[in-house]
Parts: sequence; structure tokens; C-alpha cells
Amino acid sequence: MTAAVAADLAARGLAVFPLPPGGRRPAGPWRTRCLTDPERVRKLWRDGDNIGVGCRASRVVGLDLDVEDDGQAVLADLAARLRQPWPDTLTVATPSGGRHLYFAAPDGSTIGSFSGARSPLGPGIDVRGPGLRSGGYLIGPGSVVGGIPYAIVRDEPVRPLPRWIADRLQHHPGRKTV
Repeated sequence: MTAAVAADLAARGLAVFPLPPGGRRPAGPWRTRCLTDPERVRKLWRDGDNIGVGCRASRVVGLDLDVEDDGQAVLADLAARLRQPWPDTLTVATPSGGRHLYFAAPDGSTIGSFSGARSPLGPGIDVRGPGLRSGGYLIGPGSVVGGIPYAIVRDEPVRPLPRWIADRLQHHPGRKTV
């Protein structure tokens, strides 16, 4: 089953790599194992492997809206303050009840990965970006952790990162990005 989901993600333009079954962390170097050809994914993928999505290879920025600090409310409040709509893009529910929002990275931008209090978007919003050198990754839909799947809840194309979000995430001298 995960082979078909991984191939579908590759067909959407996302670069996928295998994660150990039930796991969140790659076993070994993952950046060189990202696949974007759906046929190759179908041939090489082992059913049961979880799915990683490489942000640099995919040229995507992922917003990880955590439950703990209510990342969804933090992003909604930021959007409301700036009079911007909730971003409409591919959205995945996480086992904890959070959400991963996938966006196409702006051309020529450098957006790194940020977690916790370092996030320029506020508490509860982790960012996984293409970065300067290596970039981050997201656990993709179809993965299962603790018996609970990551599942697509908004089946939309990956949309461009809204300018009001991108402006807060651009690389600035002195800000550490991966």
C-alpha cells in the first residue's frame, strides 16, 4: 500500500524516500535516496516502509502545525491579523492530530527549517524547508506511526507558498538555516 502512495506523491512532484516501517527517522543517508519517478518508486519501494518527503529535492516548504502549542490557531491568528485567507494546499493529518501543509518554495528563496521557539511564524509551527545546503523532510501521508496513519485531509495541489508566510521565513544573515 505505501508503495502506491509513495508513487502518487512522486507523480505530484514530491521527492520521496523510504523510512523504516513504523519509524520517523531515516536509516542512513536519505538525501541521496530521494525518488521523483513514480515508476521507479513502484519498482524499488518495499511495502510497509514509511514515506519521507525531502524538502530540498521537492522544492517544498512544509509547515508542521503542532497540537501542543496549537499551531493551527497560531497560523489562523496570524492570517487574520494580516487579513489573509487560510492557505489552501495539500494538507496531511498527523497521528498527534496536527497538520502538515505543503507549499512550493518560491524561486530564488532560501527557507530553512525551524522548530519550537525559533520558528518565525510563532509557537506550534515548525518549518521544514529546502535550506541552504541540505534541507529538512516531512513524514509523508501513507506512513504509520504508533498504529496511526498520516492521512491526506485536503487533497489539493501543492500551491505556492503565500507571500505573507514567505516574507517571515526568508533567510536573513545571522539566522541559522539547515
